[in-house]
Amino acid sequence: MKKLILIRHAKSSWKYDVIDHQRPLNNRGETDVELVSNHLADSLSAPDLVMASDAVRTRSTASVFIKNLNIKKDIVQFSYDLYDFSGENLVKTIKRCNDDVSTLMLFGHNHAITSFANAYGDRYIENVPTCGVVVIEFNIDAWEDLNQGKTLRTVFPKDLKH
Repeated sequence: MKKLILIRHAKSSWKYDVIDHQRPLNNRGETDVELVSNHLADSLSAPDLVMASDAVRTRSTASVFIKNLNIKKDIVQFSYDLYDFSGENLVKTIKRCNDDVSTLMLFGHNHAITSFANAYGDRYIENVPTCGVVVIEFNIDAWEDLNQGKTLRTVFPKDLKH
């Protein structure tokens, strides 16, 4: 069995004159990532590997999860390949993952995250929102055999706000 914890980066800011790759989180994004990561701190299985896009907003989102979930920094990898919106590189990256990894936590971008969740999970999600988490379990031994899995859980910021 393999488990994938997919996380879309938190809400980013458009107020700075920077290229897309350099956009930081906005205030709501910073609040949401604290809210979601703290909510999951006691219930999420510890990942064997964390992979994230190297975009500023994704690195920032991953950093808060890493801190709040007490994830060891030596299992974290940042990659430009995951600065992917179509989902093609996302799927390739997952399929290339070492089979010693049972639980993979991956931070990325939309449309890739929503597209992957709908293609490989068993529950339709119209849109994975910023800082949304989707956990999918696969009945496989090798990541390269990635196929239809079971969507175990979704956690979206709006579900945690009263």
